[in-house]
Amino acid sequence: MGREKLTNRIISIFFAVLSLAWIYPMVMICINSFKQESAINTSSVFDLVTGDTFAGVANYITALTKQGFASAFGYSLVITVTSVVLILVCCSMCAWYVVRVNNRFCKVLYLLFVFSMVVPFQMLMFTLSNLADTLGLNTPFNICFIYLGFGAGLAVFMFSGFVKTIPTEIEEAAMIDGCSPVQTFFHVVLPIMKPTYISVGILETMWVWNDYLLPYLVLDTTKYKTIPILIQYFRGGYGSVELGPMMACIMMVIIPIVVVYLICQRYIINGVVAGAVKG
Repeated sequence: MGREKLTNRIISIFFAVLSLAWIYPMVMICINSFKQESAINTSSVFDLVTGDTFAGVANYITALTKQGFASAFGYSLVITVTSVVLILVCCSMCAWYVVRVNNRFCKVLYLLFVFSMVVPFQMLMFTLSNLADTLGLNTPFNICFIYLGFGAGLAVFMFSGFVKTIPTEIEEAAMIDGCSPVQTFFHVVLPIMKPTYISVGILETMWVWNDYLLPYLVLDTTKYKTIPILIQYFRGGYGSVELGPMMACIMMVIIPIVVVYLICQRYIINGVVAGAVKG
């Protein structure tokens, strides 16, 4: 028992030290976002803020006012919310149907969803860009349908694993009481699947919110800029970069998603485990 505790403690310390490698870049960006522009260069980027280099919130004000941060934040928010809601609703219903019907068609459909997770986005991006222009899916208000296609693989896989753990007797009892299949799903199955809804929602939110490549390929960037696209516009002509406002902008983008993750992190592990055991 004592040896097991020692092993667990060593593993905990190892992963705690390893996690610093992921936190360190965020700390450096946060420190540099409060520095004056002249104090951010290759020789001083790792220095702490001093009285001479402290710029206050000037970089944050520039980031908010110069490149259209508010509109970019709004577009990112619209795309993220609509995409995640669509993925959660459609994929949970699809997973429930696939697991409960379980005929040959459903088995093939499930395998296609799983296979879609291993197809690299780079294989499809040029064809997808042309298709999005043809179908009119190149605005922030309907790009969610493309995200539904790319996010469905992981979501259906996780929801299917959880649905297999739900006893069918609960759904049969609801149908005996007069519930239709749709009522059974929304009144009985959906509340039981709450942990998986939260974990899938968090994972998909982090992906859509931080995604750069898909919006850049599909959207008309002269009209619509998401936050990841906006950040690159702090690069000026002739190789100049406004590093202070850029880092301030990055911090303002990171903070909401970190807060959401910290609040809901315990549901991610529960949901992933539930979806993986019988996936």
